[in-house]
Amino acid sequence: MEAISKAKQKWIRSLQLKKNRDEEQVFVVEGEKMVLEGLSQALHELIILVVENEYVSLVPESVTTNCYAISSNELAQLSTLKTPNKLIAVFKRRNQQTDSTKKGIVLDGVQDPGNLGTILRIADWFGVSQIICSHETVDVYNPKVIQASMGAIYRVNVVYTDLINFLTNTNQPSYAALLDGTDFQKVSFEENALLVMGNEGKGIHNELLPFIQHRITIPKIGQAESLNVGTATAILTAKMM
Repeated sequence: MEAISKAKQKWIRSLQLKKNRDEEQVFVVEGEKMVLEGLSQALHELIILVVENEYVSLVPESVTTNCYAISSNELAQLSTLKTPNKLIAVFKRRNQQTDSTKKGIVLDGVQDPGNLGTILRIADWFGVSQIICSHETVDVYNPKVIQASMGAIYRVNVVYTDLINFLTNTNQPSYAALLDGTDFQKVSFEENALLVMGNEGKGIHNELLPFIQHRITIPKIGQAESLNVGTATAILTAKMM
């Protein structure tokens, strides 16, 4: 296997910046499990695969091009992880579009990468194939989001758009998680429903509320001040599906 060049290493390092990932229309995946999952599913075109010298045997026989060996020290310089894990892959993004016939999760300004990664996993678990994000929502291709998604990044479509414009023009009924809503257990979600979740601290922007058809809530029984947005999304998605 050919050793990786300095130029290719520099290019991979540049992808730690969002603007460079967007410009190249790629995303970076690290770690043996997630990289091999991405290769086996073959849903995204492989641009480059880097493997630590000791682990070249991990590379599937189907990968015959764009694969390079690297030393452990060089891998550490490319990695965003505290403990680099054998493999780094760069995949081409797919063209993502919304589907008005299917259920979806709408995120208004979710900021924490771990929360978005968790919501991706929730969507994947329950078979929700699309997440529609405001432009203020954290980048789905942030390395921390990808790690937290545990492979869901490959299967769930994520689209960024102006939510007011989207909710105005869609024929999908929207159900927003709000404190003053109807008990979610008493609500029946329609076949192509949209579940709208807000920012961790501020909730859903007031500007969006006129475009919401249904207000729902998770009743508080104990003394906890609030629910994490990932936890709340899991509860409501389970009901929606």
